[in-house]
Amino acid sequence: MNSQVTPVDLAAPDRSGPDGAADFPRLADPYRHELLAHCYRMVGSLHDAEDLVQETYLRAWRGYAGFEGRSSLRTWLYRIATTVCLTALGRRARRPLPTGLGQPGSDAADPLVERAELPWLEPVPDALVGAGSGGPADPASVVTERESVRLALVAALQHLPPRQRAVLILRDVLKWRAAEVADLLDTSTAAVNSALQRARGHLAVVGPTEDGTAEPSAARQREQIDRYAAAFERKDVAGIVRLLTDDVVWEMPPYANWYRGSDQVATHLRDRCPGGPGDFWVLRTAANGQPALALYLRGPGGAYRPFLLQVLAFSGSGRISRVVNFMDVRLFAAFGLPEERPPR
Repeated sequence: MNSQVTPVDLAAPDRSGPDGAADFPRLADPYRHELLAHCYRMVGSLHDAEDLVQETYLRAWRGYAGFEGRSSLRTWLYRIATTVCLTALGRRARRPLPTGLGQPGSDAADPLVERAELPWLEPVPDALVGAGSGGPADPASVVTERESVRLALVAALQHLPPRQRAVLILRDVLKWRAAEVADLLDTSTAAVNSALQRARGHLAVVGPTEDGTAEPSAARQREQIDRYAAAFERKDVAGIVRLLTDDVVWEMPPYANWYRGSDQVATHLRDRCPGGPGDFWVLRTAANGQPALALYLRGPGGAYRPFLLQVLAFSGSGRISRVVNFMDVRLFAAFGLPEERPPR
């Protein structure tokens, strides 16, 4: 993603309709996915990002008659979206993952502590932000898009003050010039450069530790995910743990507890995770440019119903280095996943 003008930006605006925006939907709709990705990076919530994109398009439609074309339509939409996000962030707390709460890893024998009052970070489906097969045709663009929405990066961005967050995203992800960002934020170029330097320094401290360039091949990942999913369906704890790195990180929002190390994960799966052999049904999906799994748990009537959504990160060894378990079953609908599977 960058701020270059694309062919659709050059189409002559048609403001002949009664509202002055007759041609707006045709010209603006191609940017919906990338604007959703932008709002998601800013706020860390799929549901909030969708609302903010809707507000962006409503404001743009109302103001389209006055759009003079001094910038591309794409840039104009990003200006509106960023302003909408900054306004929203002034009223909302940041969205963390359990590892971002500043607490050390838990012991798997400790009671689970639910923090339902916290606005937790949410995953985003690849299909909605162009980070999967439906994204840009250019392979380099696909890689850039995936990296820019990776869960660890979005979680780290939430530690930045909103304006620093906006500067970092606009400069380092969208490749805007400092003068463009200064114009948007009504500040000086020097202030933008200073904010960018501070944001990069802070991100270096709290930022992602996974080495994305060291990930195994796609074929190797598919093989490992298939083995991992099959082990879960058998509730084979030893089989699951063999596919994890020794220092794996395991998170479970809305629980504040998080574990480091395969031994801790094994204890949790044996002693706290419900279900037995045959009680899980696992579907593959994709979130944040990463492989993900939807886990269904068999209920009293025998039907399998949504249990949790896992987002996985891999190490260079081909083993799983981080698992974030999102317990909010409302996410299944956002990912287009079935509501249940009948009894086998």
